[in-house]
Amino acid sequence: MISYPSIDKLLEQVNSRYSLSILSAMRAHEIDDGDEKMLPEYKSPRSVGQALEEIASGKIKIDPNSIMTERKAEKIERIEEAKLEHQEDLEHKKD
Repeated sequence: MISYPSIDKLLEQVNSRYSLSILSAMRAHEIDDGDEKMLPEYKSPRSVGQALEEIASGKIKIDPNSIMTERKAEKIERIEEAKLEHQEDLEHKKD
């Protein structure tokens, strides 16, 4: 359950829970991949929480001209998961 930022505050920035979920997941992956953070400090130690804080602050918005479909978003998620698994495999081989 999300306690901070509140779901009401988040839904002021993003018009649906589904869109919020996809947007926050995509941004969290960017943060995990080392992208620059957009706030000076965060309450959450986790990348998903940090992404939600950025969304609530208005720093992250959905592009109204985007044509990303649910299928494309799911494909991106599968690719990101495969990259993470590959990195973990490489780290285990080093040990």
